[in-house]
Amino acid sequence: MTKSLSHSNDALIRNIRELLSDGRKQVLQTVNSTMVQTYWQIGRLIVEDEQQGEARAEYGKQLLKSLSASLTAEFGKGFSVRNLRNMRRFFQCFPNRQTLSAKLSWSHYCTLIAIENDQARHWYLKESIEQNWSVRALERQIGSLYYERLLATQANKQDIQPVLNEAEQKTKPLALTAKDYLRDPYIFDFLGLPSAGLQESELEQALIDNLQKFLLELGKGFAFVERQQRISTDDGDYYIDLVFYNFHLKCFLLIDLKMHKLTHQDVGQMDMYVRMYEEKKRRTDDNPTIGLILCTENNHTVAKYSVLNGSEHLFASKYMMELPSEEELRMQLEKERQHLLEQQGRSND
Repeated sequence: MTKSLSHSNDALIRNIRELLSDGRKQVLQTVNSTMVQTYWQIGRLIVEDEQQGEARAEYGKQLLKSLSASLTAEFGKGFSVRNLRNMRRFFQCFPNRQTLSAKLSWSHYCTLIAIENDQARHWYLKESIEQNWSVRALERQIGSLYYERLLATQANKQDIQPVLNEAEQKTKPLALTAKDYLRDPYIFDFLGLPSAGLQESELEQALIDNLQKFLLELGKGFAFVERQQRISTDDGDYYIDLVFYNFHLKCFLLIDLKMHKLTHQDVGQMDMYVRMYEEKKRRTDDNPTIGLILCTENNHTVAKYSVLNGSEHLFASKYMMELPSEEELRMQLEKERQHLLEQQGRSND
């Protein structure tokens, strides 16, 4: 009788705990949504007021100072000149109130409005909503030029507009091919490991230890399947470093880690892995398997004169252990873009 009563109490406490937890989440979401909507309205009123009369630039500076003093005295913190400036910018960046999402906090929007490129801002907005990015995750993706790296992977296409349109059209899928889900380079700064003297097994273990951050860097739709997955053949066993599955592409992704510049042997090995996986692992309802070689440096000659050239299922990307400066990363992406465009130009001649 006592055990039964104790069990009943445990169940009751568990149900009440879940109810309270859900209730708090709903309250926080309601408060957050109300705050975002209110700040948008404040931004609208400031902009509309500044648009009246002449010499508005100087007036605007004085207006924000006056507003800040009055609102802070009456309502407390949260109405500094900087925050009021953010509210104004918030309305200017998102003039259509219907585009606001209850899933994003005011901190999310403060991060988004700092992005100057309109298309990049709307792309990060949509990804934050769909991928449920935290503010910290959003900041890292912006800092690592996630959007620019995505565009860089499109440089070998005649038309990159589908990627740009994705930022505006919620019903349009992000990509049409596997290449659109992969990028170059990948940034592994979250591992905190040195670039020199690192073993493949150490890198592999570090990625597994930081799997959540690794999945964030891989992109949307990826789920971890297995490490060192074995494929048995008549001649022996083979082991694939990392295996993932992408629910958007509906296919497996095989990753082979290399601590050197890409070689033709790496390409041949991955080609073999993909072929074996197709025969022994892929299910009938899966799309063709993708193979990705992650190396310390790409090799344009190998890429040009191996099965990587024009392949829809084999790819190679560079990975970096430290986040370079924004300018350094932009220069590298531009270099890769120009190389791909030159390749495309030669193929069209």
